[in-house]
Amino acid sequence: MESSKWLAAVASIWIQCSSGASYAFGIYSPVLKSTQFYDQSTLDTVSVFKDIGANAGILSGLLYTAVAAKPSSGRGRFSFLHGGPWVVHLAGAIQCFAGYFFMWLAVTGTINRPPVTVMSLFMFIAAHAQTFLNTANVVAAVQNFPDHSGTIVGIMKGFLGLSGAILIQVYQTIFNNNPSSLILMLALLPTIVTLMLMFLVTVHETPSRNEEKYLQGFLLVSLVIAAYLLFLRILENVFVFPEWAKIITLLVLFALLCSPISVVVKAQRVDLERLRPSVTSSTSLLMDEPEWESSDKLAVENIMDYDEVPTDTVQRKASSILQPDEQKNLWQAMCTIDFWFLFVAMICGMGSGLATINNISQIGESLGYTTLARSTLVSLWSIWNFLGRLGAGYVSDIFLLRRGWPRPLFMVFTLAVMTGGHVIIASGFPGNLYVGSLLVGICYGSQWSLMPTISKEIFGVVHMGTIFNTIAIASPVGSYVLSVRVIGYIYDKEASGEGNSCFGTHCFMLSYFILASVSLFGVVVALALFYRTRRFYSRVLILC
Repeated sequence: MESSKWLAAVASIWIQCSSGASYAFGIYSPVLKSTQFYDQSTLDTVSVFKDIGANAGILSGLLYTAVAAKPSSGRGRFSFLHGGPWVVHLAGAIQCFAGYFFMWLAVTGTINRPPVTVMSLFMFIAAHAQTFLNTANVVAAVQNFPDHSGTIVGIMKGFLGLSGAILIQVYQTIFNNNPSSLILMLALLPTIVTLMLMFLVTVHETPSRNEEKYLQGFLLVSLVIAAYLLFLRILENVFVFPEWAKIITLLVLFALLCSPISVVVKAQRVDLERLRPSVTSSTSLLMDEPEWESSDKLAVENIMDYDEVPTDTVQRKASSILQPDEQKNLWQAMCTIDFWFLFVAMICGMGSGLATINNISQIGESLGYTTLARSTLVSLWSIWNFLGRLGAGYVSDIFLLRRGWPRPLFMVFTLAVMTGGHVIIASGFPGNLYVGSLLVGICYGSQWSLMPTISKEIFGVVHMGTIFNTIAIASPVGSYVLSVRVIGYIYDKEASGEGNSCFGTHCFMLSYFILASVSLFGVVVALALFYRTRRFYSRVLILC
């Protein structure tokens, strides 16, 4: 199959499906805590280094800008060997293997129990790989589909969010709930998948017909996979699956993950059919008409071909709101108040959401949830996270391009709903974690789709990788304060059981009322960003 931006998108989707290892922390954190003799505050400290590694992607952004910001041209069939997204992928794969492999050696006792600082380093390196894989996939996808940036970012971020549930399903089928084996799997699986697919992720600045239609095909596939995983989690809570049934369900999952290739085949077929009459038409015009007239007609034909759907015209104009001389680098972006509004809003939203997933297993334990129920909560979080990422990108694209609603308005709404989710978790009523994690998970995922797209629109695409990865540092900053200094501190003060354990609603109630207050402050900051940028986003309607 010929290399194209559609094939690159599928390769990126598959890499994203394997690279969300950090979302499985809630599964292996108990064995990490028990084998290394950590209390809750120490475990939260280690998890913060995971958060820093998974979100501090400045190096990956700088590397991408250096080797892949501009697509290679005129270098022949093997131009990808001269630099491209694969360089960033390779750096990520090496870090993924090294970090998780040494962590596995420590947990299994193969090496002496390392100091907390060394274990934190292992965790940082392992999680830092995610920023390299994610940056290469997201920025390459935005360059390939600039007219649908919100949708394609939502797709890429959505599959990354879904990867936690996919990895957990593979782990539970093959390793039969052995947490130390999960760590080894996280060292091997993402590394192998990335090395196999990284050369397929290339940048093609060529327009395609009906891009929106085929991107919606990817959306549909992702929703089917999410629904299937959700269905499996519900069944696994009701029935005990025999081994043969687990294997069949895993094979069905693999088949669904392969289905996006059908979208590639259809999209490439349409592109080829469109090019054939175009070549014939141009030859005829050159023979029968003056050169200036034939070129004008071809230009008109191309415009009519690409702009048959009115929303495509809107999207093309929307993608060019920011002129080349308005593109900002990292330092120029940091000198604006919009950058810091976005950063503080992400501290509140991403920080409180990340603190929730880091502690969801311990919250469930304190409230009397079974081991299976806690595992289900982690898997469901991945699905809610996915729906937020996917939905926020696609829905905000629709409302921005068709009704002129500024994208920060969706950030205001999702942070407000997240506040309610934190209050529900704090309440401690039966089943509260299922409802609270649903609201917080969807709204947390939404931030990961909205923030990179807003960064691209306000500051430009040239340094997008560096800028949005710098803003993403807000996630571990907020997580450190809220996980270690709030949740971990209050939990250890309340703990009275064996092994620094705490049971009851009081263990996390105060913490989550504090988190609710923080996310409510984020609503205020996002509202300020909305008011500052509403005139900027009104240019979409003016250009239309």
